[in-house]
Amino acid sequence: MHKPAHKTGNMDGSVIVCSAPGRASIIGNPTDMYGGKVLSCAVNERAHCELVQSDELTIIMGDDRITVRHPGDLLLKRDKFDIAKAALFALEIDPEVNRFQVHLSTDVPEQAGLAGSTAMLTSMIGVLLIYLGLDLNRYEVAEMVKRIEYKNMNLTCGYQDQYMAAFGGLNFMDFAGKSSMEQLPDEPFATIEPLGEHVHELPMILAHTGVMRNSGTVHKSLRERWLEGEKAVVNGYERISELAQLGKKAMILQDWQEMGILMNENHAIQRDLGGSGESNEILIKAALANGALGAKLSGAGGGGTIIALTHDIEGATRGLLKAGAERVFGLGPSSKGMIAEKRPI
Repeated sequence: MHKPAHKTGNMDGSVIVCSAPGRASIIGNPTDMYGGKVLSCAVNERAHCELVQSDELTIIMGDDRITVRHPGDLLLKRDKFDIAKAALFALEIDPEVNRFQVHLSTDVPEQAGLAGSTAMLTSMIGVLLIYLGLDLNRYEVAEMVKRIEYKNMNLTCGYQDQYMAAFGGLNFMDFAGKSSMEQLPDEPFATIEPLGEHVHELPMILAHTGVMRNSGTVHKSLRERWLEGEKAVVNGYERISELAQLGKKAMILQDWQEMGILMNENHAIQRDLGGSGESNEILIKAALANGALGAKLSGAGGGGTIIALTHDIEGATRGLLKAGAERVFGLGPSSKGMIAEKRPI
């Protein structure tokens, strides 16, 4: 590991705080890593980070903490502190020069397919940018977080999570030209189209299976098949991207019958490609059996969370809990993206 350049921050007796939301894919996933289109909504649950001056560089997560004294201490160990360490390394924070304490926490269910780890990394980046006096727009923040996850943390994932953490709300997103994962100099930013002002009702709920999984693992196998040109994967993801475009229209028109059909087709394609799991299917069947118009994975699969479109929230909730859902909760179309600020202590 190279030794980071000296970068200092000015706290002025202040505390820096930042939060960022998790997200739920409504339709179009997982084409955000294949140059496709996705309709996605933030959730009310958020990740939080707080930075205060200290006599040593300390990372706190829950009841656990580590002290970072040398650049070598930022080596990743595949544990809960990797997110914070990757952010510190990427922004060239030198623990021999920079002394502060960061406290990370989250309301987003862990490894549930709701981009909780990306939300946490985004909140960490938010406080560090203020600490260093760097002014990045939301597109630049999303791209930085994506770069850290892919190049520093070796995670195979698309661009939806990072853009949703940065922008929040309810968005139709187009990732044309962003399928290489390498973030080449000529690669465009994603196109983000907020839909919140056009959608006055969002009759959808999320159900968490309680099964934890790493989305990078799920994506990697399908990614390799797509790169090899497997016809079923290539054609399937082209169709899912089209479904997101159609879903945007159905949502704006509040045509929930059509939206349900599109969501079900999205899931059928991903399921048949091997991107689902038994726990997902149990909850999806329970949602449909209890009157949902559509139900699908809200993330990568192999566990995690499903999203259901239903006009009977209470009935669907009872059915999902009876089927084994660990938790049922709503979406957060008004949940803002990354919020970072410096406050006096």
